[in-house]
Amino acid sequence: MKRPAWLANAVFYQVYPQSFYDSNGDGIGDLPGLIAKLDYIRWLGCTAIWLNPCFVSPFLDAGYDIADYYRVAPRYGTNADLLRLFKEARTRGLRVFLDLVPGHTSIEHPHFQASCRHARNQYSDWYIWTNDIWTDTRDLRSVNGYAERRGNYITNFFWCQPALNYGFAKPDPRAPWQQPVTAPGPLAVRAELQHIMRYWLERGAAGFRVDMAHSLIKNDPGFRKTNKLWRDIRAMLDREYPDAALVSEWSSPIDAIGAGFHMDFAAQFNAPIFNPLFRAPGDAWGSHGYFNARGDGDALAPLEEYLRHYRATQPRGYISFQSANHDMARMSGGRTLPEIEVAMAFILTMPGVPFIYYGDEIGLRMPDDIASKEGGYERTRCRTPMQWDATRNAGFSTAPASKLYLPLDSSDTRPCVAAQMRNPRSLLQRVRTLIALRAATPVLQADAAFKPLYLRKNAYPLVYMRQAGATCAIVALNPSHRPVDVTFRAPAPAGGMRMLLKRGAQITCSGTRCTVRMRGVSYAIAASSA
Repeated sequence: MKRPAWLANAVFYQVYPQSFYDSNGDGIGDLPGLIAKLDYIRWLGCTAIWLNPCFVSPFLDAGYDIADYYRVAPRYGTNADLLRLFKEARTRGLRVFLDLVPGHTSIEHPHFQASCRHARNQYSDWYIWTNDIWTDTRDLRSVNGYAERRGNYITNFFWCQPALNYGFAKPDPRAPWQQPVTAPGPLAVRAELQHIMRYWLERGAAGFRVDMAHSLIKNDPGFRKTNKLWRDIRAMLDREYPDAALVSEWSSPIDAIGAGFHMDFAAQFNAPIFNPLFRAPGDAWGSHGYFNARGDGDALAPLEEYLRHYRATQPRGYISFQSANHDMARMSGGRTLPEIEVAMAFILTMPGVPFIYYGDEIGLRMPDDIASKEGGYERTRCRTPMQWDATRNAGFSTAPASKLYLPLDSSDTRPCVAAQMRNPRSLLQRVRTLIALRAATPVLQADAAFKPLYLRKNAYPLVYMRQAGATCAIVALNPSHRPVDVTFRAPAPAGGMRMLLKRGAQITCSGTRCTVRMRGVSYAIAASSA
């Protein structure tokens, strides 16, 4: 299985469409608004966009409850707008990934409504229903008494998201409602999934971010049947759409890449990588792991776990670090702008394909107290509107403030794109510089090898090497407020080392002996001259 060549130098920008830019003054971001801001995303240096769900939905889970996979939600525009987005993005060298939600639909989806009926029909077995309303579903969550059909439906997340029926890897013989993966219903659902993917790939989508990718087949120890399902889809892509790619919400790269995904996130759910680096375990919203100026974190354990996944997946797929996403606390939570910059330097110099969540490049803040919107609950804090300039509503929308999708940061010091574009020392400009450096330096891109050079338990700094052939780069990061000097051994480059970028730090090498001298909250990147 080959990977699309464009992934080697890709940097993704995640857009939460309802909060990005409102073009028609109704208070909700939309596709024409995104099109209007494509030049900004390209100016930043990103090469691809991940667009959160934009399809017809009752929006009980912010669009992750889809009622029509083939039609854009009117609040975002039309199908013609989405096709124009694909086209306009491509003219700027940008690819657009859609958010694929394969594990469940909305309760308003016509297929689910048909499956609710007492009389059997084409869609009766497209969802997982028990054969009696009094059935104990054990570890599977179910909704009782919803339909005229005599049974309970299994949910995949919220009550309003009935699980599509991909079958059970090991059906319980005591539960005849648990169908095998080879039953007609699961096979029809699988065929429909591929039809949806082909439909949008044919119209210009570059790939998909796959929501809850591991959740499709139930009772599947070791994900054996789930892996086969995704490997079949990967084979279809390799055969019919070899330039398209898939990134999974699995958070276990060994499993996801083994299942055929091109990328998986080192995210907050399963793999213990992201949280100890960026948030302390058990304190998802208030503490910040290794990358914080308090200097009380540990990079050793999460990077040992990262290396376990990295070594097992090379060269078949990529591990993606994110600055944040719509389900996670933003970088700005408890961090200063210089601290965010150091964390971005890590994300943008690691192997794999980095993702930047809209607004993190300017330090968009999270409100302390905000009402839940569209099933967001605490996640609502990281979904507020993008702040473009100092005009009304921060340039997001011309609607009255009361009509905005979510309230804006009300502070007089709220960050915005326009001000940071004018300031050469701003976080935005420095993130742009880091992206440009990655684009111009193959040894900092997705495929170059990774090796820690200075990695100690509960210690700062973190130093690692990237290497491609005879060329190597050294990255040193000190998120702590304390100055640090360390000496370590590294391969001796034939032409010596030259500094590529530094913020309060210096790397010097003599033979195989290297020294980094770093102020608090600093970083440096050097590369061999050969």
